[in-house]
Amino acid sequence: MKKGFYTIMSAQFFSSLADNALFVAAVELLRTSGEPEWQRAALVPMFALFYVILAPFVGAFADAVPKGKVMFYSNSIKVVGCLMMLFGSHPLMAYAIVGLGAAAYSPAKYGILTELLPPSQLVKANGWIEGLTIASIILGVLLGGQLVGPHASAWLLSLGLPGIHSAPQAAIASLVGLYVIAALFNLRIPRTDAPLQPVGLGPLGLVRDFANCNSRLWQDKLGQISLATTTLFWGVSGNLRYIVLAWAAAALGYGTTQASSLVGVVAIGTAVGAVVASMYMRLERATAVIPLGIAMGLLVILMNVISNVWVAAPFLIVLGGIGGFLVVPMNALLQHRGHNLMGAGRSIAVQNFNEQACILGLGALYTGMTKFGMSAFGAITIFGIVVAGTMWLIKRWHHNNCLRHPEELERLLKLARSDCH
Repeated sequence: MKKGFYTIMSAQFFSSLADNALFVAAVELLRTSGEPEWQRAALVPMFALFYVILAPFVGAFADAVPKGKVMFYSNSIKVVGCLMMLFGSHPLMAYAIVGLGAAAYSPAKYGILTELLPPSQLVKANGWIEGLTIASIILGVLLGGQLVGPHASAWLLSLGLPGIHSAPQAAIASLVGLYVIAALFNLRIPRTDAPLQPVGLGPLGLVRDFANCNSRLWQDKLGQISLATTTLFWGVSGNLRYIVLAWAAAALGYGTTQASSLVGVVAIGTAVGAVVASMYMRLERATAVIPLGIAMGLLVILMNVISNVWVAAPFLIVLGGIGGFLVVPMNALLQHRGHNLMGAGRSIAVQNFNEQACILGLGALYTGMTKFGMSAFGAITIFGIVVAGTMWLIKRWHHNNCLRHPEELERLLKLARSDCH
């Protein structure tokens, strides 16, 4: 791997670490403020909101500006969101601003991989960056849980920082420092040789350009399957953070600090699955992992029968491992097709739009079920059925493509094989 790759990984680690710790702190802030549970569930779709709204613009911006600078600007927006949450803005609104920073960050983070590395290293690079991202999720939710816990919060509050009067506020204040560290790494990301692509279009032109890119990726016989699969995976994964918190409270009687450790357990499994996939999967065989998505949905439903933490921990590791093994090759295939069809930044923006729209949709579904009185167990059952059923439809879709368009699929797979050698 080139030297700049490790700088990108370091920046991503600290930024994602802060994002995930902030999620736990925001959940606890809403809980201690006496807000209803549906608002805590709504944190997930609120984070995804600007990914969907700004998708036509952030990809073009990432292709027009050196990606290290884009990542630096995005981290600065996240700091603003933290400060808003700290000093009186509603947590849902403030967390949406953090999501705005993340929306701008992602096309640059993934887009620079296709500029820096050859196609033959994309699966490996995705395995490492996804593995490191998952490691930051593990440590982030654990860090967030500990920061709002009695011991760390007591020490932070003893520092007497102005305007800081509660454990969640103290946790949020400390996380600003992690975003600053990430920003320092952003400034060290090298400028690649890839030419910048001037925006050159007005807002309506960018929307039309984005719609065209989105359409091209959905019409591509490999792009559509990899996009559908990663879209569903991230829709599930994004909401699973809160679902596990709610399930741990209902099934195990856990508080935020204890429940956050189980979110970390899921992430451990995902990291292992991601690394194993990066070692054994090849780009042209990516579609072979599709059936794992069906298993993932069914396993979510099985959470309802678990009431013992010693059963829950290995179960959640397996659930996460299946997800990690599923997403790495499909993500690499999607990046490969997107890079061939359009600019890297635009491709990632299309991917983010679809994935975050799924997070938003599934999050709204779960939030709505919670708001109207459905138990965590009932909501989890419906959630799992939707996931397994949708993944079965994607499997059928790919099977039909293989029957109806064998020449086109063989041409695309041959291109993937040749680019990897």
